[in-house]
Amino acid sequence: MARPGPRVVSLVPSLTEAVAATAPGLVVGATDWCTHPAGLDAVRIGGTKNPDTAAIAALRPDLVIANEEENRPADLAELRAAGLEVLVTEVRDLDQAFAELARVLVDACGLARPRWLDEAREAWEAVERPPAPVKAVVPVWRRPWMVLGRDTFAGDLLSRLGVDNVYATHADRYPKVPLDELRAAGADLLVLPDEPYRFTADDGPEAFPHLPAALVDGRMLTWYGPSLAAAPGALSGALRAARR
Repeated sequence: MARPGPRVVSLVPSLTEAVAATAPGLVVGATDWCTHPAGLDAVRIGGTKNPDTAAIAALRPDLVIANEEENRPADLAELRAAGLEVLVTEVRDLDQAFAELARVLVDACGLARPRWLDEAREAWEAVERPPAPVKAVVPVWRRPWMVLGRDTFAGDLLSRLGVDNVYATHADRYPKVPLDELRAAGADLLVLPDEPYRFTADDGPEAFPHLPAALVDGRMLTWYGPSLAAAPGALSGALRAARR
């Protein structure tokens, strides 16, 4: 039976899911963090920041998919030096995510545009931004505390749902901010995803006792792939629940 397209190694969990959901069997190598789709049959080649470049080369992929934020330039340069084609994506907002997904799936992999991609766009086009946005702090790490700053995909999604990130104009994309400063930032809401740091009801909200906390699914907030279709409803539900 002929393969549906090129042999792909993906260094980005979002893109692993996007390719594997569109054409099962295409992904021959993926990172240890590539958890979707469940039961993915692919060789694990390390983390996004420390991939085993020799193992990747041994898989003889036709294409390696990477991202400028998630993967290190030195690793990508090493893969190119080994003669591999490396496609590097950039995703800073939702529109760019849709464009990059089409570039990966249709242009690079030669696949038909998947229905889920159009369903995801339709789901986000149906979102109506609330007339009264809520000001929020959005931590993504602690010890030290780091928050969403400017020019981030997750920040764009939240903005479309009526969340004004207090640090959206910060000079850094993921600034480190002392806890006392975060507490005094004037936010009305705390948004806590469960990745990259796994914030939970018992780990995170206690540091901000004066703020309601929205615990959100990190995949819905930070992944650009099939989860985008369900993300508006899932994130909106979590935000509403926190403000009741």
